[in-house]
Amino acid sequence: MAIVPEFLIKRIYQKGSLKKIENGAILNLKNILGPGVISGFNYVKINEIIFSPEDVTFTTNGIEYKGTEVSEANPVVFRLGQVGTLTMTGQDCIIEGKNTITIEALNPEAGIVRLNAEDNI
Repeated sequence: MAIVPEFLIKRIYQKGSLKKIENGAILNLKNILGPGVISGFNYVKINEIIFSPEDVTFTTNGIEYKGTEVSEANPVVFRLGQVGTLTMTGQDCIIEGKNTITIEALNPEAGIVRLNAEDNI
């Protein structure tokens, strides 16, 4: 199992990309690590609000993937330099000031990958 240092994982989040949308939020991720695969989303947490895979959509290269559709059998290839947008719906979660973000995804080589970031609105 590959181990990716947290300080590198944190850099995947594109600071300043967190935006409030009606009944949710969007944010951007950019793969700065190398060729990769996302084989699942466990959850996205913004502040104290947890979004399950049913509430998450990942869009990259013009293709939209529902969080529940991403799996080992149906992974998302996330190449070096590629940008993806995560959309979370179902609850308002953004506050004025500092927002904390946790994304827990799955990778076939690394297992559970947890990204922790903060962004100001």
